[in-house]
Amino acid sequence: MRFDLDRLPTDPVLLQKMLREMAEAMKVERTELKAAKHTVKTQSLTIEKLEHRLARLLRVQFGRSSEKMDIAQLRLMFDEVEAPEPANDDVAAASKLKSARKAGARMPIPAHVPRLTTEHRPEPCGCGGMETVICEDVTEVLDYVPARFRVLRHVRPRIAYRACETIRQTPAIDLPLPKVMASSALLAHLVVSRFVDHQPWHRQSVILRRQGVDIDRDVMGRWSRKLAWLMAPLAERLLAYVLQAPKIHGDETPVTLLMGENGSHTAYFWVYLRDGRSSGDMSPPAVAFRFTTGRGGEHPAAHLAGYQGYLQADGYAGYNALYRDPKTKAPRNVTEVGCWAHARRKFTDILEKNPSPVAAEAVVRIGELFAIERDIKGAPPDARRRVRKQLAAPQLAALRPWLEAQMRGLSSDSALAKACRYPLNRWAAMIRYCDDGLLEISNNLVENALRGIALGRRNWMFVGSTKGGDASALFYSLVETCRLNGVEPEAWFTDVIARIGNHPINRIDELLQWHWQAAREVQNLEYAA
Repeated sequence: MRFDLDRLPTDPVLLQKMLREMAEAMKVERTELKAAKHTVKTQSLTIEKLEHRLARLLRVQFGRSSEKMDIAQLRLMFDEVEAPEPANDDVAAASKLKSARKAGARMPIPAHVPRLTTEHRPEPCGCGGMETVICEDVTEVLDYVPARFRVLRHVRPRIAYRACETIRQTPAIDLPLPKVMASSALLAHLVVSRFVDHQPWHRQSVILRRQGVDIDRDVMGRWSRKLAWLMAPLAERLLAYVLQAPKIHGDETPVTLLMGENGSHTAYFWVYLRDGRSSGDMSPPAVAFRFTTGRGGEHPAAHLAGYQGYLQADGYAGYNALYRDPKTKAPRNVTEVGCWAHARRKFTDILEKNPSPVAAEAVVRIGELFAIERDIKGAPPDARRRVRKQLAAPQLAALRPWLEAQMRGLSSDSALAKACRYPLNRWAAMIRYCDDGLLEISNNLVENALRGIALGRRNWMFVGSTKGGDASALFYSLVETCRLNGVEPEAWFTDVIARIGNHPINRIDELLQWHWQAAREVQNLEYAA
């Protein structure tokens, strides 16, 4: 509403009317402005969340596999943080590795590879003198013998004895899988190619067809499910062994499950890891996978039924029923341990999108906690607890009020507020690792065990059925346990597949990877002697 100040009316009643109309117009404009500001704020938060999610997805797809940041660079970027002392173990380790082994350098051929020697002698001189070898030059060339198929023919002649009028014949051989004309070596090769080298069944079928052997991918799938049934006692024993540990790590990862005419569905692989080597425990590490069609809390509750000890996992609410009774909130026999890697990752995701001083400071503070852990890796639990109480506990005591201070003034729906809220909402679990040297600062160990599924998922894309998911979980348990114990998986599968059908069930532990490896080393020593 506009007024000509030089031609205002002199009538007081008319002036009052004009003022009331002006006040009403200003009130409407204020309401509209307030609504517009609220819309802008809401849209800005939505844009920020979408940009944050996009940056995180781009980092997962194309970025580094680790969220570790160079603390020194972060301190230089933001003047609010003091410069650190040059104690970045990651940079030092990388420089040592570069000096010891340059990129692209030719490495010597390993000594265990068999040698086939061919001697190249020069033409005779013709002088008639005696030949004397004064030295020799050796050139070693690494060769490759392509894999080849062969058929093992088991002939059982029927022998007749005229004197006693009897016919004798040896019993039929025991095949690894009934009515499956495949040796343990072939079955082991298919399983290792699928779950270690991430070759889907159809790709393996194409590779074998080039060699003149036609095995359909559906046939391979049926073989693997039969083999999973045969090796199921080993998987059950692995889970029982994992649950004997005072501390285990847990996590889950999604996978696409085909549902026939109903399309697809998101299913999950759950993983439970036992590995105490960082705290000086030399018990063999092991990992157990399980497959479920959902992500509800009833699944980890069923997997870990009867377990008593520490469970280190992320902040997923599905684990809460393990820690406390949902109705009475009374604590149960499983104690929650938080993961600082998950907390740090939320801040690094923010830094991937824009340079936030608060996020950078948080990454620096959490990185200093990890630096303490690098110095005590492999130390006994008492020593680890003592160092943590001396060095990490004061930093944690200062970190909590700092996070609470950063929360003030932030929108509760912003990515930075959520990142600060993650450790604060579970603070007791986040600092619990300082009270026991057996515990770890993060859940990275179990995330490493999930890398096989993460890599394979990009190749085989989906799980065809729930039975296929159960079989995949079993084989991932076996191959990852082989990796943790330094066991060559194809040799282990070849031997175990050939033996497990007739192996006594009460001696199933003899086939576990670490026992099998120890027995094989003894056999090699006896053979060498």
